[in-house]
Amino acid sequence: MNPREIEVHIEELVLHGFAPGDRWRIGDVLESELRGLLMEKGLPVAWHQSPEKIEAGPLRAASLTKPSRAGRQIARTIWKGGTE
Repeated sequence: MNPREIEVHIEELVLHGFAPGDRWRIGDVLESELRGLLMEKGLPVAWHQSPEKIEAGPLRAASLTKPSRAGRQIARTIWKGGTE
């Protein structure tokens, strides 16, 4: 099976409770984690159902206190289509 090229555009990512300087670290980790999930697991079912818009919804967890951890958790929630 040949890999396909896809483009993912995140129009808006609203972060509350983080220092302004953390936004780049969160974004970088989110991008890396999401790329890894797509390469390893492919497109999730939720993305097939509504490819134009994926609503991940709000995330509230104690594990979001570190920017790198937050980026990974946000990416996983996006990949799942907000079903976490």
